[in-house]
Order: sequence, then C-alpha cells, then structure tokens
Amino acid sequence: MTFPARERPVAPMLDPFGLEVLGRAQCLELLATAGIGRVVFTTRGLPAVQPVRFVLADDAVNFGAPAASPLFAAAHDGVVAFEADAFAPDLGSGWWVTVLGRARATRERARAWPASTADDRWIRIPLEVVSGRRLVG
Repeated sequence: MTFPARERPVAPMLDPFGLEVLGRAQCLELLATAGIGRVVFTTRGLPAVQPVRFVLADDAVNFGAPAASPLFAAAHDGVVAFEADAFAPDLGSGWWVTVLGRARATRERARAWPASTADDRWIRIPLEVVSGRRLVG
C-alpha cells in the first residue's frame, strides 16, 4: 500500500546575510507593485543615481527622461542597473529588486505610461538579469 506524498512547505532560500532570495517571478510581481525606482548609470566616468517613475511592460522597465539629461545620454546602449524597493516604516521587513540590462532609447511609449513632460524621451531596460531579496522580520 502506498500513501500520497505530503506536500512539505519549501523553506525559502537564504543568502549569506540571512535574506530570502527571490525567484524571477516573485521579483517581477513585486516590481509591478512599485511606481518609483532608481536608475544607476555612468556619467562623465562616475556613477550616478536618478529616481524615475516607471512601468513594467513588454519585458522591460520603461521610463521617461529629458532629452538633454545625462540619464538619456547614458541610455544609448549603456549597461545600467535599476532598483525598486518597499520597506515597513520600522525597517523590520521589506524587499528590493534589481534589474541589470542594456538601456535603449525608443520612440514608442510603453503601455500605461506615467505622466511625463513634453521633453521626455523613452528608455527601456530589458529584463536581462533580475534578482531580489526580502527582509523578513
């Protein structure tokens, strides 16, 4: 006589710091709930960070940037990082997701694009490398 295997809850995978490692699907679900993130790029040989409103659409992070900005200049086939997060006020729990990819300027607006200025140009960061962590209190 055989018995059906019990479904055991899968323990989350932890990194060396004790943070839960998130899978790609979890990362994308969380990323879709955020509206503001940060783009890390290089300008004049130095790292720079710019907060942006974004949408997750068409397998990419999409956002606008003024045409004359260093961020837009970096979006011409430059490798960038993008990060979004959310934390409890007491910092006892939260998550963050990072996307690495080659940014590209595009003329097409993403679906559900946030409000922007008339001078904005559109930038896409394909979801090439996606990683995330969760801090559980």
